[in-house]
Amino acid sequence: MSEDLKKTCLHDLHTGLGALMSPFGGFDMPIQYDGIEQEHQAVRNNCGVFDVSHMGEVAVSGPDAERFVNHIFTNDVTGLPDGKVIYGMMLHPTGGVVDDLLVYKRGDNDFFLVINASNIDKDVEWIVSHAEGFDVKIDHQSDHWAELALQGPNAEKVMADVLGLDGSDLGFYTFKTVGDIIVSRTGYTGEDGFEIYADAETIRKYWQKLIDAGVQPCGLGCRDTLRFEAGLPLYGDELADDITPIEAGLGIFVKLDKPEFIGREALAVQKAEGPARKIVGIKVEGQAIPRHGYEVLDADGKVVGTVTTGYHSISLDKNIAMALIDAKSAALGTSLQVKVRRKVFPATVIKKRFYTPNYKK
Repeated sequence: MSEDLKKTCLHDLHTGLGALMSPFGGFDMPIQYDGIEQEHQAVRNNCGVFDVSHMGEVAVSGPDAERFVNHIFTNDVTGLPDGKVIYGMMLHPTGGVVDDLLVYKRGDNDFFLVINASNIDKDVEWIVSHAEGFDVKIDHQSDHWAELALQGPNAEKVMADVLGLDGSDLGFYTFKTVGDIIVSRTGYTGEDGFEIYADAETIRKYWQKLIDAGVQPCGLGCRDTLRFEAGLPLYGDELADDITPIEAGLGIFVKLDKPEFIGREALAVQKAEGPARKIVGIKVEGQAIPRHGYEVLDADGKVVGTVTTGYHSISLDKNIAMALIDAKSAALGTSLQVKVRRKVFPATVIKKRFYTPNYKK
């Protein structure tokens, strides 16, 4: 392992379980324990636990906190009730995505931002650099928090029985504070579940309790297959500095009726004119598994885009992908082709939410 890689507080427990470790977002992270398929199915059908302590956390408070978060965030936090979580993005003035993130409303002018591990340094610098003229305190807290994601249809029962934490009062995308612990009904799998933020000692204790109780430990391998099936984007694949939320089909999280936010003008123009590119779902025929970066061609053999994420879907038993392609080739049912190594395989545009999520209503 490179000396430059960071470790989460659970690193020794992962290696003790025999996890396959690999670099991700600057951290040495578990990719799988017992196999991606077994871990994927545990989350779809029962319950699995993920170490997501690599995620970043930033607290924003002060008299101008609401106005400032609205300035840097595509979604609208105006009048958001305490205990609510919302998803959105921070943008460059050009409309490209700095990062996608969750914003937790903790109280009046008190917000908790959860950012991607691979973007922590970039995001914090970006947030701080845009705070001039706002009366806010920005507190980078990534080193203070560790985090578990408990995901699957039995997550609520497991969390109560094993950890003594009651999540029955939480609706989807809400949270509560229990002492110094934050429990939110959120996740990245398409299933019901919870994310638990606490100090390292508490998270180590919780992890061990869950493992001892027989809960399946899950790595980043199945985290990707699960989020992909549910049509959820990954920064660096479906979102990037040069991919906008409109192109990614995430316009619902962009509130153009807000007076202003960074990138608003660029997105307003793009929405009015229609994006030149779109993220779509595609189904590939035959045995070919589409992978990130593979070329997508139209029916005439012209390159119209590239695969952003692709797998043989564990839940659906199909070869499917998300791809960024020319908008004129993006209509549902359009015939395409995917180049897999030297061969070309027929493909069809389908909805990119391949799997129907089972969230708590």
